[in-house]
Amino acid sequence: MTTKMTVIAALALAALAGTAAIGDSHVDKAALAAVKARQATMNLYAFNLGQLGAMAKGEVEYNADAASAAAGNLAKLTSMNQMAAWLPGTDNATLGDDVTHALPAIWESGSTVGEKAGALREAATALEAAAGGGLESLRGAMGPVGKSCGACHELYRAKSN
Repeated sequence: MTTKMTVIAALALAALAGTAAIGDSHVDKAALAAVKARQATMNLYAFNLGQLGAMAKGEVEYNADAASAAAGNLAKLTSMNQMAAWLPGTDNATLGDDVTHALPAIWESGSTVGEKAGALREAATALEAAAGGGLESLRGAMGPVGKSCGACHELYRAKSN
C-alpha cells in the first residue's frame, strides 16, 4: 500500500511541476494535458532508474528493498495504459520544441513505437524480478532497460540542444 501511495504522490508532484514548464497560450488544453502526462511519466521513469543506476554504478550502497521498490515502480509505470497521453498532433513539429521533444514519426504509419514500449515493459518486468536478488542481478537486468529506452528515444525523441 505504501508503494502505491508513493507512486500516486510522485505522479501528482510531477504533474504539478510540469505545469509550470508549459504555457498554454497557443495550444489547446487537451494537447497540453497529454504532453504533461507523458512528461510526468518519463520523469518518474527517470527518477526510479536514477535510484537503480546509482546502486548499479556503486554511487550508493545497494539496498535490496529500495531496488525492489524502484524496479516495481518502473514495472507498474510501464504497464499503465498511456494511450490518452499520446494524442496525434502533440509532437514537436506541431507544438514546438519548447513544449515537447516527441517527433511526428511516433504517429506515422509503420511506427514501431508500440513495439518499443512493449520491449521496455518486458525489460522492466525482468528488472523487477532481478532487482532484489543482489547487486550483480540488478546490474545484469539494467542493460536491457537502458537499451529499450535508448531505442525509442533514438527514433522518436528530438535531440535536446
